[in-house]
Order: sequence, then C-alpha cells, then structure tokens
Amino acid sequence: MAVNLYDAAHDLEKVIRESDEYKQLKQAYAEVNVDAQAKQMFDHFRQIQMNIQQKQMMGQDISQPEVEQAQKMVALVQQNDKISKLMQAEQRMSMIIGDLNQVIMKPLEELYGEMKF
Repeated sequence: MAVNLYDAAHDLEKVIRESDEYKQLKQAYAEVNVDAQAKQMFDHFRQIQMNIQQKQMMGQDISQPEVEQAQKMVALVQQNDKISKLMQAEQRMSMIIGDLNQVIMKPLEELYGEMKF
C-alpha cells in the first residue's frame, strides 16, 4: 500500500490545529493583539529577537548593548500577564513541534545512525 506523505502531513497539520495546545496558543495570541499596549510591547520584543537571530545566522557578533536591550525587553514582557501567557503557550507548542520532528526524523536516524559530533 502506497502512502502519500503529503496527505499524512496535511492530516498532521489538521490534528495540530485541533489540539488544545494550539487552541491555547491562538487564544493567548488573540488576547495580546486586542491589548494595544501588550501588542506594541510584544511586536517590539519580536523585532529585537528577529534582529539578533538574523545576526547569529549571518555569523555576526551581537554587541553588548544589543544583549542588554534584549535582556531588558525579556524582563519587561515577562511582567505583562498576557505576553507571559503567550510565551508559555509558544514554549509548549515549540516542545510539541520538536517532539514531532524527532518522530518524523526517526526513520532517517535509524537508517543512517545518529550523527555524533
């Protein structure tokens, strides 16, 4: 029996969208977006995050002022209950995606063996 991997992937997408974790993430994101102050703070936080990640991917150094700005922003957003709730929901969803990725990659790991560096 031939299995269409793309159909299975679409089925997995549907299951993710129906999961409690995704629904909680979606609700937390909506709550941040309806609060103008929380949304502005979260958007600024995300911009700082993306800038740092982009520099890291390009092999550029992150300056001390950038590190300090990011640390201050993390402390600030964690004080906002709505953003804190969103970040916790994001973390749970990220862990699930990581677990799913391990399951998906298992056949290749078994075939090639775990890569040890």
